[in-house]
Amino acid sequence: MRRKFFPIASTLAMSVALLGVGSLGAAQDPPAPDNTKVNKRDRSAGAKTADQAKNSETDRDTMQKIRKAIVADKSLSTYAHNVKVVSEGGKVTLKGPVRTDAEKQTVEAKATEVAGAGNVVNEITVAPEKSKSK
Repeated sequence: MRRKFFPIASTLAMSVALLGVGSLGAAQDPPAPDNTKVNKRDRSAGAKTADQAKNSETDRDTMQKIRKAIVADKSLSTYAHNVKVVSEGGKVTLKGPVRTDAEKQTVEAKATEVAGAGNVVNEITVAPEKSKSK
């Protein structure tokens, strides 16, 4: 005796199985970015953030020059390369973590070279590498 094949029933069963597996993955929360705790300080009312940077040609040019100077310095850590640079009306604010005091000073010096003395607010913090446990 020959069995009849019911493609609709098998398709339905496969769909239910796939939906069950797919919903398990969606229920998991994605991992938080590394700097979630650090970014909380940017939520305060007076905090300078990149979205407050003015779109004037002078401010854009200032931020671009500072960013290029920081990234061109290969002695700086990735943290230092990613410092936030916000220019508003010629005043520059630097924010974010770096690995050492020397990096903090180097980034500030590069910004001061472009923006001029008295035009840089350094809010950079030093966050040394975590020691690896054995």
